[in-house]
Amino acid sequence: MKIEYDKEADAAYIYLEEDIKEGEAEKTIELNKNIILDFNKEGKLLGIEVLDASKILNDKIIAQSESI
Repeated sequence: MKIEYDKEADAAYIYLEEDIKEGEAEKTIELNKNIILDFNKEGKLLGIEVLDASKILNDKIIAQSESI
């Protein structure tokens, strides 16, 4: 698992699959205005996008993430 954080956008992406290829996420589900799930064609969860991440995620998680 890898987490990337974009401070300017205040958005984080949690990679459940280490290498998500271009176009691999074929289905996206918006759980709410801040949480978006990406699935492959088999229905496997690939990653989670978190908007307003500084308000939702623990500061420790953001500090340990890779900045983009």
